[in-house]
Amino acid sequence: MRVFVITGAGVSAESGIPTFRGKGGYWRNLDPAKLATREAFARDPKLVWEWYRERRQHIRNARPNAAHEAIARLAQNTDEFLLVTQNVDDLHERAGVSPEKMVQIHGDIFVTRCSRCDFKRHDYEHPPSPRLRRTSEQEHEEEEGDVIPRCAECGALMRPGVVWFGEQLPSSELQRVETYLRRGACHVVIVAGTTATFGYIVDWALRASSGGELIEVNPEETPLSQFATQRAREPAAIAMPQIVDQIISS
Repeated sequence: MRVFVITGAGVSAESGIPTFRGKGGYWRNLDPAKLATREAFARDPKLVWEWYRERRQHIRNARPNAAHEAIARLAQNTDEFLLVTQNVDDLHERAGVSPEKMVQIHGDIFVTRCSRCDFKRHDYEHPPSPRLRRTSEQEHEEEEGDVIPRCAECGALMRPGVVWFGEQLPSSELQRVETYLRRGACHVVIVAGTTATFGYIVDWALRASSGGELIEVNPEETPLSQFATQRAREPAAIAMPQIVDQIISS
């Protein structure tokens, strides 16, 4: 069975992580959407880093919820599986989805990368990854204080490894999605906790579900709703365990 899952901010919100535009989305009376830009970073990198450090700490304190756990169970019980998440947190991975079966299309908040060259490192990962370089003492000092990190290779300012508004999606991750979709249609496609306002989310869901089941999990109507063969108007943490049980047992 081939399964394709897309998740958005609504899934992580059920673990207590605020969405950008939802209730509690503002930070110090500032609009996060205006902080997550290159222009904001160029104007005030210290302020941007303060926000991201608070977000990192909030995520570290959060726990995967029943939706994360159900998706991990689905990944472990299907022949071919790919999760594309718009979330930059590590809750899917901590729930048990392996990096090989997951694409973080908007980046990873625990990656710190150079604003000029290709240097990057992973800060406080669960578990530590051999893929990226890290200097733990320096990272700890930065996280505990108000230091703006600088690149160990070229000295330029380091930035969070996320896709900011106005930036292109990472080509390597796009290629992973395209490679999976080119292998053929999926038996089941699940889109959970996303408003589906980005055209590529709808496009991927429709291409993957050609002739198969398209399940939308969202309390609200979205642009994808009209195409869904099944709509669960409940929070993902409630709906996903039941949906996954049905798929695995079928």
